[in-house]
Amino acid sequence: MFMTFFGALWAAIGIIGSHELGAPWLLVFSGIVTLILLIGAVSLFGKARNMNDAVTPKEREQWKKINRKFGLIFALEGLAILIASVICNIFNHFEAFFPIMAIIVGIHFFPLARLFRENFYYGTGVVLCILGIITFLLPINATLSGISLIATSTFIGFGSALTLWVTGLRIWISILQQI
Repeated sequence: MFMTFFGALWAAIGIIGSHELGAPWLLVFSGIVTLILLIGAVSLFGKARNMNDAVTPKEREQWKKINRKFGLIFALEGLAILIASVICNIFNHFEAFFPIMAIIVGIHFFPLARLFRENFYYGTGVVLCILGIITFLLPINATLSGISLIATSTFIGFGSALTLWVTGLRIWISILQQI
């Protein structure tokens, strides 16, 4: 669910930055991917409810601890993004915000990989950090097919969306294989 939602937000950043380049197909593609992953997430929630009775009290307590740690990691990520936003605005360099945010999001996947014992998250974190770094090397604006676009927003938005969507798809397939 998280990968679907945040992937859609990153796609929106890419769509806005593209200034209608590829319109309406980028929006349609984003909507279809989001809908498919949302259906997958909801189906997994349904399967999880049916499995809830099979969880022992010890396992339930262990999941409570994991959820608390997840909440802390998520809160620290949100705080870091808020601080980055404020600093970028104070120094009048908001163009740096999205790449910095991608790096923060990427970094937050490292403790999640350990917490959930999901090695794939390390790859997600590395890709998001690399996308953020590459974005700093791109020109802010570009013209493609006669359309002026915000190159950095387009690149980081679609790159991050695809990364999160692939991660969400990987989670979905992995869980289905375990059931």
